[in-house]
Amino acid sequence: MKMSNKRESPENTRERLRQEELKRNSLGKANDAFHRGSSGSLVDLVGSLGWKGTGILIVVIIIVALIVSVL
Repeated sequence: MKMSNKRESPENTRERLRQEELKRNSLGKANDAFHRGSSGSLVDLVGSLGWKGTGILIVVIIIVALIVSVL
């Protein structure tokens, strides 16, 4: 069932561990779903963007913060 850690990418390892935790902790799923339902998960956002997208998102947030502080 488990793949060799040498051939598994970090993204796949992270997702596999997340799925295993969700299976083990069934009561935590309801609580997490309640809190993530309105805003989404930061882990899912960053995982879907990749490192370049995350960097761009951080730069945009900094620029917006600077513009708001000047106004």
